[in-house]
Amino acid sequence: MSLLSWFVDAPLWFHLVIVGAWLGVIGLSAEWLYRHTTAGSEVARKVVHIGTGNVILFAWWLHIPAWVGIGASVVFGAIAFLSYRLPILPSINGVGRKSLGTFFYAVSIGILVGWFWVIQQYHHAVLGVLVMTWGDGLAALVGQRFGNHPYKVWGMSKSWEGTLAMFLISYLVSSLILLAVYGGLWQIWAISFFVALLATGLEAFSKYGIDNLTVPIGSAALSLGLTQLLLG
Repeated sequence: MSLLSWFVDAPLWFHLVIVGAWLGVIGLSAEWLYRHTTAGSEVARKVVHIGTGNVILFAWWLHIPAWVGIGASVVFGAIAFLSYRLPILPSINGVGRKSLGTFFYAVSIGILVGWFWVIQQYHHAVLGVLVMTWGDGLAALVGQRFGNHPYKVWGMSKSWEGTLAMFLISYLVSSLILLAVYGGLWQIWAISFFVALLATGLEAFSKYGIDNLTVPIGSAALSLGLTQLLLG
C-alpha cells in the first residue's frame, strides 16, 4: 500500500487531526500577523479566508462524511456570529463590524457539503468554495494594492482591477477542478467562463458580506446545472 493510499484510508479521527492542525496553523498565523506586523486586520482576515476555505479539499480527497462538514459549519458559524458582539476573533472580526461575511462563509460551506455530498457531486461544492476562497480573497488584495480605477456599486467602492482579478481567478479555479474531473473537454472552458462571470457579478453586487454566501452557492449550482446540460 502506498503512503497516499494509507493516508486516504486512515481512520476518520486521523483525518480530523490533520484538518484541525491545518486550521490551527492558519489561525495562529493570522493572529501573529495581526498582533506583530503592520499587515493589519484585513490581511489577517484574508489569510484566514483563503486558508480555511482550502479545508474543502481535505474533505473531498479524504472522503470526510457530510455530518462532519455540516457540524463544523454550525460550530464555526456560531463562533463567527458571536465574535461580532464579543472579542473572540479580533484578527478576523471587529466588535460591531457591519459585515457578516465570516458567518456567511461558514454557513455556505455547510450548505454546499449538505447538498453535494448527498448527491455525490463533491467537486461542485469544492468549486463553489474555492471560487470564493481564492477569487474573492485575492481580488480584495489586488483591489487594495493596485486598484487605480475605482467604481461604485450601491454605495460601495470597487475597482476594475479587483473585479478583473475575481473573474480571472474564478475562471482558473473552475477550469482546474472541472478538468481534473471531466478531462479536457471543450465544454469545460465554456462552463468555467459562465461560472466566473456569475461569481464576479455576485461579488460586485453584494453588501454586508452576503457574497460569501451567494458566490459559492451560485457558482456551485451553475456548475452543476451546466455540466448536466452540456456533459449529460
